[in-house]
Amino acid sequence: MAATFPSPMPTGMGAALGLSGLRLTRRGRAVAVVLALAVSIPLMGLGGRAVANEPGRPTEVTVHTVAPGETLWGYASEIARPGEDVRDVVARLRELNELSSGALLAGQVLLVPVP
Repeated sequence: MAATFPSPMPTGMGAALGLSGLRLTRRGRAVAVVLALAVSIPLMGLGGRAVANEPGRPTEVTVHTVAPGETLWGYASEIARPGEDVRDVVARLRELNELSSGALLAGQVLLVPVP
């Protein structure tokens, strides 16, 4: 006569997902954490407006994705106040976005101060 053993009862979150036999190794947990961060960090930038801090006063900004053909000079021209030098606004945009040059790529995300 063969002995039979009862199967373990599925419990917890794994059982609810049908993964009662899944066990992650240390490396598997690390990979899961890295993947979760890789998905969640870009989603943090999807807020429509944000506040970027300058020393002394906050600056209200909008998040803008660069389209083909758009330039930093064009953004600066749009947000420059009357009589304000557009070169100064370009420099402020470069500093705000930590850009090493004025070159933009399509799809790049920029913080643009609200006029």
